[in-house]
Amino acid sequence: MSVSLYYSARRAQPLTDTESAAVERVVAERAKSFPYDDEEGLFLYGPGDEGDEDDEILAGSTKLPGDPGRWLPVTAHVLDSVTELRRAVGGADWHVHMDDSDVPWDENEGYALPGMRDAALADEVGGLCGDPDERLG
Repeated sequence: MSVSLYYSARRAQPLTDTESAAVERVVAERAKSFPYDDEEGLFLYGPGDEGDEDDEILAGSTKLPGDPGRWLPVTAHVLDSVTELRRAVGGADWHVHMDDSDVPWDENEGYALPGMRDAALADEVGGLCGDPDERLG
């Protein structure tokens, strides 16, 4: 069973040139710091892609890894990326959710899930599959 994060921003005005440049910068910088070459990171749909609506200025999704040891690092990285995007694009209505559950917004922390930055929890979740070969499937 796969789980995905979905993110979108809507407003009546399109992105300004400054905002578009900021979005490109965030996407490029976050791609460089993504922890895994073989996992899906922040992915924004292009104009005209499925789901694109008139007032939608940004939208994307990320399929989360099946490996429990990678789930929290990828989730944290993508939500931090979306937080940067939200802060770079003002005046938009954002919707961030994991399948059917909304991810809450906090003005100070941004988008986060409970325990997302808890190292002990990450170690525990990562240890769910004792054999590294089990983590591949």
